[in-house]
Amino acid sequence: MSTLWAGRISKGTDPAANDFNSSISFDNRLYSQDILGSLVHSCMLENQGILTKDEKAAIHHGLLELLSDMNAGRIQFTDEYEDIHTCVEQLLTAKIGDAGKKLHTGRSRNDQVALDTRLFVVERINEIKNRLCRLMDTLADIAAANADTIVPGYTHLQRAQPVTFGHTMMAYANMFSRDIKRLENTLDVMDECPLGAGALAGTTFDLDRDFTAKRLGFSRPMSNSIDAVSDRDFCIEFLSDLSILMMHMSRMCEEMILWSSWEFKFIDLDDAFSTGSSIMPQKKNPDMCELIRGKTGRVYGDLMGLLTVMKGLPLAYNKDMQEDKEAIFDACDTVEQCLKVLVPMLKTMKVNKTNMKQAGLKGFINATDCADYLAKKGMPFRDAYKLTGQLVASCLEQGKALEELTLEELQALCPLFEDDFYPAIDLLNCVNQRKVYGGPSPQSVLDQAAKAKAFAKAHKS
Repeated sequence: MSTLWAGRISKGTDPAANDFNSSISFDNRLYSQDILGSLVHSCMLENQGILTKDEKAAIHHGLLELLSDMNAGRIQFTDEYEDIHTCVEQLLTAKIGDAGKKLHTGRSRNDQVALDTRLFVVERINEIKNRLCRLMDTLADIAAANADTIVPGYTHLQRAQPVTFGHTMMAYANMFSRDIKRLENTLDVMDECPLGAGALAGTTFDLDRDFTAKRLGFSRPMSNSIDAVSDRDFCIEFLSDLSILMMHMSRMCEEMILWSSWEFKFIDLDDAFSTGSSIMPQKKNPDMCELIRGKTGRVYGDLMGLLTVMKGLPLAYNKDMQEDKEAIFDACDTVEQCLKVLVPMLKTMKVNKTNMKQAGLKGFINATDCADYLAKKGMPFRDAYKLTGQLVASCLEQGKALEELTLEELQALCPLFEDDFYPAIDLLNCVNQRKVYGGPSPQSVLDQAAKAKAFAKAHKS
């Protein structure tokens, strides 16, 4: 078949150059978006008297037949088509004749591809948001079931203070809620339609760009035709959102890798989400978590690649921008694949409450509560901090925990210690007393879980 740009260029394209230039092998994923744009564009052309009613009807009939054939896999996206726009237009023209040649009136492949990519990103954002909402639901359920499951909280990977496993789960749920907000912000920023911008300078045809924008689900048309075809900010912002999301999933998976190790044994991952070793029969490896952690770098690469492509491009469209789609497709596929695995892996995860509690009894994670106890008795906190540090050093020498010191030993250092010291540093009481908003008390965790579920419900598409 002839190229869309035959005329000025009369010599056939070298086969190697044709393969290098072609994007049909990957942008065929945009066929439904391309056909949708063409359906709306033809409606607008008829409204404006540029197409007749019969021409528009023929175009719609042909496009819908093509869509059905493509959905059913009856069309092969071969290298004879340069890109998906060429493919649709030439197949349509072959099917309905001259009316198909009129479809391209008032538009360019430049504004077509800008539209198709936007529509694809909108669709994928809504799908990823829904998956994130399911993830938040799952985390909220785990948190509610473990609102009073004591576990050490860590800083610098050192045992620090007592929290609950539910509180830890809600920390990640909050991260994912921000990921949803970022995706929604991207939707808001990109809520403009580029179709009608032409190659870069609009068109002499009297187009109704407001009609096109609204019919395609956008609030408004883009206000500058050069910007409309050269903007890929929305792609970069989307990839940034996905990179931050992957970072959050990677952090969670890193913890799950640690928690499932023999050194921690806080959780057991279901066999369905683990693998074994080819030589060590005792091994149960958290490969799904490791893959999510590893694939985070892949999504970062997609972001950095597109940023680098765009950084030196003059206005308006340049062929370099063809590189945007593979980055977007790869990042979307990777994120959705990771979420598809992470949610059921969490749902089937076993929480070892006894091991978590035993870990909490070691490491002096109630030392801050000891200092708080003395401060509430009237001692300046900095003095209470120092005295508690001396108590910890003494306990280390004796191989004891703070709660194992006798009242006599305590009062020898400070007369402020009384019998109420022991319940004050009990781990569950330590957690229960942290009733400050956003804290780890069981009631706070239950409140956080309820809010997370309400958030997820409200933000599902």
